Amino acid sequence: MDILYWSVIVVLFIISFVGLIFPIIPSILFIGAGFLVYGVIYGFDEFTWLFWTLQGLLFILIMTVDYLANLFGVKKFGGSKAAIWGSTIGLLVGPFIIPFLGIIVGPFVGAVIAELIVHKTDFSTAVKIGVGSLLGFLSGTIAKGVIQLVMITYFLLVVL
Repeated sequence: MDILYWSVIVVLFIISFVGLIFPIIPSILFIGAGFLVYGVIYGFDEFTWLFWTLQGLLFILIMTVDYLANLFGVKKFGGSKAAIWGSTIGLLVGPFIIPFLGIIVGPFVGAVIAELIVHKTDFSTAVKIGVGSLLGFLSGTIAKGVIQLVMITYFLLVVL
């Protein structure tokens, strides 16, 4: 049964990384679900206040990085709140319209369209802002992946 239990935990952690590519999947919830499955099956004794505090701080860090990376990328290239919203909408809609590539194309196109419509920005400036949005998204995704890896590694160090 241990193999089955650990398989469920590992699948939950893998799904959390899939959430980096498909942001409609709440990555952090799947990591938390892995912790809870372990706790329900094997007990919560290993999870001290230090464990929950560090995991909570890492959770907050993931949320902060997700927001700030997009904001910084758009602002650095001259974008507005409209571009941030457009990028976010593109990020959520893109993967459904263009599977696989939509995760990259969506934020870019969303930011460009938002700047063109809301601020009547010229096309070359809107494209530059779209590139900033894309760079912000990609850097945020990498940072979130690293933080998730740290969370899972710390979990494994505690329980194994």
